[in-house]
Amino acid sequence: MIRVEVFDDNLSWKKKIKKTSIFFNKVLSFFPEKYKFKKKNISFSLLLSDNKKIKELNKKFRKKNKSTDVLSFPLNKKINKNKYYLGDIIISYQFMNKPKSINNLNFKKKVIRIFIHGFLHLLGYDHLREKDYIKMYNEELKIFELVDRKIDKIIKI
Repeated sequence: MIRVEVFDDNLSWKKKIKKTSIFFNKVLSFFPEKYKFKKKNISFSLLLSDNKKIKELNKKFRKKNKSTDVLSFPLNKKINKNKYYLGDIIISYQFMNKPKSINNLNFKKKVIRIFIHGFLHLLGYDHLREKDYIKMYNEELKIFELVDRKIDKIIKI
């Protein structure tokens, strides 16, 4: 089973997604079976943050002095016999809330898409080379399309 522990350090997130932990764990429940890890106990964390924090982390860990939409820090650490910690994802509110006139449904879809992107990075996907980009993009799209078909069960959260 997989679950995400959600933290936020920017109050703007609560204006768009009221119950963030329920929202993101519900999104995970619609992932393809191969990402549900039913026989293992898998977890990771998600920090819903802002441009200031993500820029700081990007500078410290990637030597890039700019904000970005998402950062992923894969760990893939075995905690005990059946428990694994994949790592951390951080998403910037300002990147998700562009344009400022974005409606709530499109905001949530955008967040889900970038959440999937960050999740795939935790699993080792990357997009440095074109062939890797294509592989990651296709997997991201496949997962998003599955989740999007059930979006009505998520948007009210």
